[in-house]
Amino acid sequence: MEENTPKTGKFALNFGLLLGLVSVIFGVMLFSLDMHYEQGFAIQGTQIVLMIAAIMLAIFQFRKANNGFLTISEALKIGTGTALIAGIIGLIYFALLSNVIEPDYMDTMYEIGKEKAMADNPQLTEEQMDQGIEMQKKFAWLSYPVIIIMNIVLGLIIGFVGGLIMKKQKPAY
Repeated sequence: MEENTPKTGKFALNFGLLLGLVSVIFGVMLFSLDMHYEQGFAIQGTQIVLMIAAIMLAIFQFRKANNGFLTISEALKIGTGTALIAGIIGLIYFALLSNVIEPDYMDTMYEIGKEKAMADNPQLTEEQMDQGIEMQKKFAWLSYPVIIIMNIVLGLIIGFVGGLIMKKQKPAY
């Protein structure tokens, strides 16, 4: 007798879209408060808490739909998929923000970074800082795949922990 088990992809997609939407709303809120240049612990922590909540909720809902059963493999798939979908949506928002909404966004970020680096390393000259910024600009495109990879790794870790917490195997007959 074949059982009808739910698909992990459906939960990853739904909760990934939800997390992506909430993340974009959070980003728009930061932009409207003129805090979108802030990269402090509170903002990063809030984003991680949102990811943890969405992935854990997705795993919980999958387990509920699967008659209370969950394997670690299923939790890993849900966590990774949710983080991937949300990461793609977040990158689309970031691309819109940095290219359309505020085209000077990256230049402003470089200036903020330069000021911080000058304060932290007073022995550096202005010319050395400018060379460093030019090098960063050449490799700025690498931030997109790195962001996706970091999102996937976080989703994998959260999914693993969620799977360990909520795991319940089907009995062998």
